[in-house]
Amino acid sequence: MRAVALGGGHGLAATLTALRRLPEVTDVTAVVTVADDGGSSGRIRRELGGLLPPGDLRMALAALADSDRWAALVQHRFGGTGALAGHAVGNLMLAGLMETTGDPVAALDAMSGLLGVRGRVLPMSTVPLDIEAEVSGLGEPGGLHRIRGQVAVASTPGRVERVWLHPAQPPACDQAVEVIRSADVVVLGPGSWFTSVLPHLLVPALHAALVETAARRVVVLNLAPEPGETPDFSPEQHLAVLAAHAPDLRLHAVVADGAAVAVPRRLRQAARAMMEEGGRVHLAPVAAADPLVPRHEPAALAVALREVFVQVENEGEAQAWR
Repeated sequence: MRAVALGGGHGLAATLTALRRLPEVTDVTAVVTVADDGGSSGRIRRELGGLLPPGDLRMALAALADSDRWAALVQHRFGGTGALAGHAVGNLMLAGLMETTGDPVAALDAMSGLLGVRGRVLPMSTVPLDIEAEVSGLGEPGGLHRIRGQVAVASTPGRVERVWLHPAQPPACDQAVEVIRSADVVVLGPGSWFTSVLPHLLVPALHAALVETAARRVVVLNLAPEPGETPDFSPEQHLAVLAAHAPDLRLHAVVADGAAVAVPRRLRQAARAMMEEGGRVHLAPVAAADPLVPRHEPAALAVALREVFVQVENEGEAQAWR
């Protein structure tokens, strides 16, 4: 089975780690957002203009690395108060490779070789992108404001209504389009909904590939609302936002943690409008045992994803997964 996972940050890393645990998944590719403008990635974007922000790409590489030692090294952040403070080692390595190769895909492939990555990591676009959002609740009632930048969108005290990308009509990474079209399964989410998940659907060529691929499309929902981006969002509201930004996208499965879904009937109703025939909502315990930091447990997520695959096979659609 050839699997493609789209997203960014910790959510994408959890999905990649889960997919690696499945023996039937022989080929894993990460397609990663490139709109980060904060922290180490933001500094690299500003100081080395034109480079892709490396942070989310680094995390995906670490999730697929065969060596725990190398994975720990690229994730290590420098301390202190000097020029290197806060930079992740892997961010600097990727920035150097992107400058010396002049090609972000070649740089990622080279880094994958160093880390013994099982699979491939690709950017969703070969140019750095910016996220802009329309936000309500920042001024007079009913008024809408525009804010720009991933950090600004992720931390807004208002309510995000919709997002789009700059530059307009951004180019997709050709290799990412190709792997989506040839995949057996595509997994979207979990992750920061407006800044890590939805941006993939705002790149025209990626959007078309996701809609037209013969792959089974699976959405993994977040465990909890996210302050700033999705405060008080229910699981079904996450799906409603996804449908509003990509009304032509059809899903084969939605995976959610049972404890995070207050009213399963509502989620199933919301999902039905986006589902292909035979699609279903799969509720499973996929949360890590840490009440302070909601995050997916890769081993549990692997079990849930495998059950989704088996359900499809049992419905006589095994050929579509192979």
